Amino acid sequence: MKKFIAPGHWFSMMYPQTWQESVDEEGSFLFFNHDVWTGNFRISAFRGESDYGAEAVREELNSHREARRVKVGDLNCAYSAESFVEEGVQYVQHLWITGIRDVAFECSFTARPGDSIKEAEETIASLEIPAPGVKPAAELIPVRMSEVMQIDDAFDYVSRQIKEQLKKDFTGQEEDIAHIQMLIDKGVWGAKNREAWLAVGITLCVILANEVDGVEWLSLIDGNREEPVIRYEDIVIDPMKLVWSKVRAGETIHLTEIYQQLL
Repeated sequence: MKKFIAPGHWFSMMYPQTWQESVDEEGSFLFFNHDVWTGNFRISAFRGESDYGAEAVREELNSHREARRVKVGDLNCAYSAESFVEEGVQYVQHLWITGIRDVAFECSFTARPGDSIKEAEETIASLEIPAPGVKPAAELIPVRMSEVMQIDDAFDYVSRQIKEQLKKDFTGQEEDIAHIQMLIDKGVWGAKNREAWLAVGITLCVILANEVDGVEWLSLIDGNREEPVIRYEDIVIDPMKLVWSKVRAGETIHLTEIYQQLL
């Protein structure tokens, strides 16, 4: 099982090693096996008053006659299932409404008729929310879609700057580091432009991941900070510390030297 922590640390859960997170509508998180499809698991969370989770279960049971009370792990749930046909194929959408203290969850698992729902139930059973007043410990988890988009945005930003200001292509290879250094030497980014310098650090990690086998992207969850990092063997490399921390300390940035230290 792998761990997922929702942005803002609303909740966390464990999900199967074979599932990957995918892009979904805002406020909802989608997971499925990209290699062998066994079903789509989708989860949304909603915060209310102190007993909102239990109230959501009661409301679902009272307002939908097809819903029945079930126990999934230690959680009380209102469960229902509905069949539908899409492009000539029949599916079943399993729906669980559950909650923990002031957070309610809507969890669905869309699969083919007769397919096992065990993985979905194990995922739901693992749901947790942070204890009130307790700061969760810093954690590294498999890279989330929110950080994947941050990586893509950072790379696109640096690439666009290279193309607009230097009129050069940018492919994310080691030779492109010299082009980024040209922008640094030109003073394109001010010393207080954290987002730009973080984008440079992320792009440097993208180049490393392109050049070196075995580099893994992760999401660092540490209080209000939720950003991508990379891990190579047992070494964790934080893009923020590669460049932005040095800029903030007033150091001169030499990207080639920084990159060589990573190899």
